[in-house]
Amino acid sequence: MPPSCCGCLSQYTHHHLVVFLLTFFSYVLLHASRKTFSNVKVSISAQWTPSFQNDSAAAFSPSETWEDNRLFADEQQATLFLGALDSIFLFSYAAGLYLSGVIGDRFNLRYVLCVGLCGSAVVEFVFGTLTEWLQIYNVYLYCALWVLNGLLQSAVWPCVVAVMGNWFGKTGRGFVFGLWSACASVGNILGAFLASSVLKYGYEYAFLVTSVVQFAGGVVVFFGLLTSPKEVGLSLESETGLSPVERDTDSRRPLMSDEEEEEVEEEEVVCERREESDQQQDEPEADSPRAISFCQAFCLPGVLPYSLAYACLKLVNYSFFFWLPFYLSNNYKWKEAEADRLSVWYDVGGIVGGTVQGLVSDFMGKRAPVLAFSLLLAMGALVGYSRSPNDQVINAALLATTGFFIGGPSNMISSAISADLGRQEALRGSQEALATVTGIVDGTGSIGAAGGQYVVSLIESKLGWMSVFYFFIVMTGGSIAFISPLLYKELRAMWRERRARQRQL
Repeated sequence: MPPSCCGCLSQYTHHHLVVFLLTFFSYVLLHASRKTFSNVKVSISAQWTPSFQNDSAAAFSPSETWEDNRLFADEQQATLFLGALDSIFLFSYAAGLYLSGVIGDRFNLRYVLCVGLCGSAVVEFVFGTLTEWLQIYNVYLYCALWVLNGLLQSAVWPCVVAVMGNWFGKTGRGFVFGLWSACASVGNILGAFLASSVLKYGYEYAFLVTSVVQFAGGVVVFFGLLTSPKEVGLSLESETGLSPVERDTDSRRPLMSDEEEEEVEEEEVVCERREESDQQQDEPEADSPRAISFCQAFCLPGVLPYSLAYACLKLVNYSFFFWLPFYLSNNYKWKEAEADRLSVWYDVGGIVGGTVQGLVSDFMGKRAPVLAFSLLLAMGALVGYSRSPNDQVINAALLATTGFFIGGPSNMISSAISADLGRQEALRGSQEALATVTGIVDGTGSIGAAGGQYVVSLIESKLGWMSVFYFFIVMTGGSIAFISPLLYKELRAMWRERRARQRQL
């Protein structure tokens, strides 16, 4: 049984808090700007298609004045293109994740993170604000900008997870990372409120506000983030571990005052010189861990099953992310600003779900059983939400429940489980794999989500929203199927541990 949360938290320093907050708000700002696109789809669609008023009042509005920004003949074509843009973004995002994870393990994480944040902010400003101000409407330009945006944003998640993995150890990681992984949902909520607050002035101002805030956040991170305890002279193992079990022989002493550290350092110099030859023979890679290759990381135990499961789960999660405001506005005929505000309940459920399920997995010492149970309930929640009446209170309650059982497991796989996989026993002597493993898991998930967004738009246009929810249920079941071997393994281990305790009694 792991130690209590209070016992875990008491071992953290103020450096841990700063790292937690900076990495947290880095991804908050990124997701706030990313959420803007999904929140203004109705406005963009209206801007790119001729309106009924324009079509019926040709005498007062000559065609040359309103057809300049007409990209599509009707709203259905605009919707399909918006779905294609989501897929383009996610495919480029997925390809970038495979690359940025490898880069993050080989270069300074702070530099890679800031390039992703600031570069993405500039691209989003050009895409949503500058093109509207200059009246530039071009399909190929939009596609090119969204490809570049996906590549730049892919640098952020592997870096922030790697930084968190450097500072926080395995014991208690489910709770810490479950709480920290709420950054995506908090960013969605922030983005929804920012977009809805300025949407009345035009969708270009929603892009302007979020991109400026994101760029400023990247500057703050560049000057304030510490990527590893080594940067402040702290022991990596002792500072990231929450339990003495994880500490090395050299890190079994507690943190000391400056005077005590000076005395101990003098004694350690003699010991280090005396043991230097033995360390070089027995552990040649301990002092300078090397980054493993992409193929080696992909073949690590558990990486492939969780990656495939996350591909199915992220498809569902990101479909809610990209299409929920659009669905609420079109299906229930609610105003776009109201739909934006109501959509945050899905993220509220994800925040609570990720934290609670991470804490439960810590106490159980297993992740897969918690994931499987939550996903089973998620299938029922999807059925319930698909039949929600035209009532905002009931819809919000069902939406929060769905977010709890879908967003929670999604947050666990992308953060705590990715950190577990990147710090597992198979990596002894070669520890620089966390960003690479995170990139593989999130990249594979993004490939599934990318293909799914266009499928969602296609199913909706041909068969309706009810068929879309059936598609979500099938994908959730597929996620359970992929983790079933790991589920069997962990349940069997739990049964053996229980039998062993009974025999001891």
